[in-house]
Amino acid sequence: MTVLTYSNARKDFRKLIDKVNDDSDTVTITTNDRNAVLISEDDYNSIMETLYLQQSPVNAKRLAQSMEEAERVNTVEVDITTYE
Repeated sequence: MTVLTYSNARKDFRKLIDKVNDDSDTVTITTNDRNAVLISEDDYNSIMETLYLQQSPVNAKRLAQSMEEAERVNTVEVDITTYE
């Protein structure tokens, strides 16, 4: 994670936009009284989708089970090109 003051962030804002998109990095922009975080739109959408799915207890349980299975390498490889 990158941390910059508002003044420094403003100088190279386009580069920061590229950084968060290309590297999936987050940038914290600090001011005297409040801070903000810059993330890519893809990362933001992913976070929002996860939050939405976590609102349902059933979905949250399924997601947790899937993550546990993936960590135990209890997965099946599927060739998605065979599905149309």
